[in-house]
Amino acid sequence: STPNFSRRYQQSNNIITMTRYSVEPDAEVPHSKSRGSHLRVHFKHCREIVHHIQGMPASKANKFLEDVLERKAIVPFTKYTGGIGRKAMAKQCNAPGDKGRWPVKATAVVRDLLSNAVANGESKGLDADKLFISHAQCNRAPPGRRRTYRAHGRIGKYASQPAHIEIILTEKKDDVEKASDDEGEGARGKKITKKMAAQKRFVKVGGA
Repeated sequence: STPNFSRRYQQSNNIITMTRYSVEPDAEVPHSKSRGSHLRVHFKHCREIVHHIQGMPASKANKFLEDVLERKAIVPFTKYTGGIGRKAMAKQCNAPGDKGRWPVKATAVVRDLLSNAVANGESKGLDADKLFISHAQCNRAPPGRRRTYRAHGRIGKYASQPAHIEIILTEKKDDVEKASDDEGEGARGKKITKKMAAQKRFVKVGGA
């Protein structure tokens, strides 16, 4: 039978293998995953949500999603802005423009996927406080086709726009403390000019 090429495939050495995620993180890096397919939530809403929480710590992203459900925070719309009203709350976000909405249904779905990814990380022995969203992506799923009845006996399409969502969390590495270099060039050291560096490189040749 002919394979379904609508799914994601990776080609390596002329061998095509199907992949469930669009990216595959390094196996040596501690991470956890979560994904949902054919979710009955608007694709455009999901895209704006996952784009905004990309790179956030998992705890901060979960707090943001909870605030959106309670209308304490807003999801800024930066790509699909047609017909989206301007909101004063959208100016508080670090995003261009002042358009935003509170997509409750899509926010709840993304929050559940994030909670599932955190739970998967905890089951693998990861520290939940150090997890951050290293990858968050939303793809358009095949539309659900229905019909609506118009005037004069006509029939119009009535399609839904579902989404595929995938989230990958990575454990953040511990920060390395800077060395206290009081003599040389460093965070609290003296600044070395080009002239001083050239004088140190100079080697005297000959007798005294």
